[in-house]
Amino acid sequence: MSIIGKAAAIGGGVIGAGWAARLLLNGIDVSIYDPDPEASRKVGEVMKGARRAYKQMLPGGLPKEGKLTFAKTIAEAVADADFIQESVPERLDLKHKVLAEIDAHAPANAIVGSSTSGIKPSDMQVAMKHPERMVVGHPFNPVYLLPLVEVVGGKDTLPEAIEVAKEMYASIGMKPVVIRKEIEAFVGDRLLEAAWREALWLIKDGICTVEELDDIMRYSFGLRWAQMGMFQVYRVAGGEAGMRHFMAQFGPCLKWPWTKLMDVPEFNDQLVDLIATQSDEQAHGLSIRELEKIRDDNLVAIMEALSKQNKGKGWGAGALHNDYTKRLAKLAAKKPASKAAEKAKAGKLKKKKKG
Repeated sequence: MSIIGKAAAIGGGVIGAGWAARLLLNGIDVSIYDPDPEASRKVGEVMKGARRAYKQMLPGGLPKEGKLTFAKTIAEAVADADFIQESVPERLDLKHKVLAEIDAHAPANAIVGSSTSGIKPSDMQVAMKHPERMVVGHPFNPVYLLPLVEVVGGKDTLPEAIEVAKEMYASIGMKPVVIRKEIEAFVGDRLLEAAWREALWLIKDGICTVEELDDIMRYSFGLRWAQMGMFQVYRVAGGEAGMRHFMAQFGPCLKWPWTKLMDVPEFNDQLVDLIATQSDEQAHGLSIRELEKIRDDNLVAIMEALSKQNKGKGWGAGALHNDYTKRLAKLAAKKPASKAAEKAKAGKLKKKKKG
């Protein structure tokens, strides 16, 4: 059961709408603010995709959805929220403006998370009078399906705030991983950026096309990473001697001049046109919405397959998927609580945070 009573999503783009979808499908009321006049339609499209995916995960029926409201201001959106997720564009000046406004109007016990994919929390906290309750909660798209969230505290973040944030994210079926040191881009995006740089060079130099590169990933190590990650895969590759043997055998390769990871190709019109044209050809006429449906169907199927491994206990994301779907099924079977019970629950939550 979620410990979040009411949530606010500031920013209704792909990530903000994904957060709203995950929260709403866990039965949590969400107030969303986005000045984009198309925000309601865009969030509605994401909700359609999320509902479709969750119906596959829970054929027995979904929990009662939380209520979605569109606020006219940030102040209105955060007024009675105990969990706030900011997902505005990656501009530090904009982050400062938005976080300062959230901070000025949010309840004192509210946790403020930022979806930033690269800005250090300490650099954002300077705009807040109460920086101690702010954390980075960096998710991966689609937020309503992929469970990982990187949790990062800044220099002014209280350890207790990190713990409460972890509990809140876990209560909506996520896998919170606390990043031990505050660095730009955290861990996931640093790994992705390294692969992205190399991929750009491979396309620019005519070594392969974007479709061939994607095929190389999805027909090989992409499948391995989905269930074991990098280090455990390499441990197995080392044979009976394990990781020590693997490192002794392949370590010297790291000194060979194969990589261009530290260089970035010039992002000129020629490179953009080359990649965009090949990407259009790869799509074979499928729209973004159609590709999203294919992506979501595949993700659900992968997690369902992993959930049956390890004698039914699940493996990796599959184990978490088992717990999450069971929790949602219980929530779906529950009768709606009375208003008195909801008030009592809210009072307990506030006491817990103060304590």
